[in-house]
Amino acid sequence: MTAPLIELKAVSKRFGSSVVLDEVNLTIFAGEALAIIGPSGTGKSTILRTIAGLLAPDSGEVYIKGQLRLGGVEERANPIGIGLVFQQAALFDSLTVDENVGFSLYQHSNLPRHRIQELVREKLEMVGLGDIGDRYPAELSGGMRKRVSFARAIMEDPDNAEDNPEVLLYDEPTAGLDPIASTVMEDLIRHLQRVAGVCNTYVVVTHQESTIRRTADRVVLLYQGKVQWQGKLAEIDTTDNPMVRQFFSGNVEGPIPVIG
Repeated sequence: MTAPLIELKAVSKRFGSSVVLDEVNLTIFAGEALAIIGPSGTGKSTILRTIAGLLAPDSGEVYIKGQLRLGGVEERANPIGIGLVFQQAALFDSLTVDENVGFSLYQHSNLPRHRIQELVREKLEMVGLGDIGDRYPAELSGGMRKRVSFARAIMEDPDNAEDNPEVLLYDEPTAGLDPIASTVMEDLIRHLQRVAGVCNTYVVVTHQESTIRRTADRVVLLYQGKVQWQGKLAEIDTTDNPMVRQFFSGNVEGPIPVIG
């Protein structure tokens, strides 16, 4: 069997007295579209930040292409590029779209400004946006801001191919969007993988059913800091797992209690 591209072994993370991840084992394979689902506050976003290297686990190990990670992204410890799309887009309000999308190149590359602007335009076109490089985030709709954040996540440096993203991590990419805008985002995620050939491996954290069904090949259910179930997308309709059944039915009765 092909070795995992990313593997978490018995990873735990605690914030104060709260155990967010409890000895989580997770594998991600090259070319895979994985959805991590579960109720709010169960550690889904924490897993993404751990994979990206933004958080260090309290215990357990993270392997990237079979290599044990010994540090975070600030120590350039990842043997592959990993791009993270934040839930709220996380754009810099004081910077233009061009400056947001090209931020890493403006800060860390030796490319001339006109070349970076060309690359920015290419990425904006790839996510279905026109010539909006001179606009500010406040001038954009919520869906447009999300797509700008996609463009930033897939930005590549032609002089440093080893730093270019090989895996994309999407944190609630359709949160706060209406059904039509959500469909646009879901189609874009698949388009980047299947058509554009950009980062054909991705993990999407979501609790929105349409996003799960339209973007995932495999699904992992996380609850109380543990992986409670995992399987192929089609299995969510056939499994007898009570948590999966409750999650997709929206039933208030079941093993997942209603909070508040």
